[in-house]
Amino acid sequence: MGNHDLLFKSLADPTRRALFERLCQDGEQTVGALTEWAGVSQPTVSKHLVVLKQAGLVRDRHQGRQTHYSAQLGALSPLIDWTSQMAGFWQSRFDDLEDLLKRMDQ
Repeated sequence: MGNHDLLFKSLADPTRRALFERLCQDGEQTVGALTEWAGVSQPTVSKHLVVLKQAGLVRDRHQGRQTHYSAQLGALSPLIDWTSQMAGFWQSRFDDLEDLLKRMDQ
């Protein structure tokens, strides 16, 4: 599976997306804090964090017995690039359609 596919697949799950958004908004969090916030079991949160880490979306840092996670915003670059490409593609299609409609009105 390519990096783009892994990124899209990891963000497709609503729980993983919510965890990533939480880390983006609130900064570094422990697994315990994320579990308390998410309202699901700690093993479930940990599994989601592993997927996010494999996609490069989060980084972990161990301190004593706790693991802290932080968002890696740079990992979103392929997603931003892809959406920009798609926006450009559709904009050119809409421009072509607008030109066609103007010619039909004449």
